[in-house]
Amino acid sequence: MASFRSIKPEIRVLGIDDGRFVPRTKGFADVVGVVYRGGYWFEGIMHTTVTIDGLDSTEKIAAMIRDSPYCGELRVVLLDGVTFAGFNVVDLRALSRLVALPVISVARDEPDLVEIKKALHNLPDFETRWQAMTNSGKLFAVQTRSAENPVYVQTAGISRDFAEKLLKQTSVHSNIPEALRVAHLVASGLFR
Repeated sequence: MASFRSIKPEIRVLGIDDGRFVPRTKGFADVVGVVYRGGYWFEGIMHTTVTIDGLDSTEKIAAMIRDSPYCGELRVVLLDGVTFAGFNVVDLRALSRLVALPVISVARDEPDLVEIKKALHNLPDFETRWQAMTNSGKLFAVQTRSAENPVYVQTAGISRDFAEKLLKQTSVHSNIPEALRVAHLVASGLFR
């Protein structure tokens, strides 16, 4: 587990989100990573694709991070939820191990795990997908900004205390960290 004595204002974080795609089709969805120093300075961007409703998101995202010129400078990876391109579930623990960095999943709305589990039964490899979901750890709420709704968080490789501090420090213009907010904007502009 990563340990921080303090979280510097300019800590390098990577926010990752997927782009638009047509649900229940075959193909790929774009995944965009945006590097920020803290919540203020945009530093760079990276890109990969993952299979719609596939099983490759953990490995593809790990490869994108490892192959980027920013890899050695990153301190934390932020994901917009644990599912990409439909139900291509990221295994937070495995991703954290593969890139040797803490990983934090951030969701604007509280996921309905009962409904997600039902939906996963409609796809092949249910056990693999559900194991990745359970490897994401306990879900907890974080109030990143006093006047905004909380976000719902899962972590791997970082304590809850440091995850909360980091999310509060990097959420400058909304209740989600800037790196995730900008990754969402960029990814939303891509469509296959």
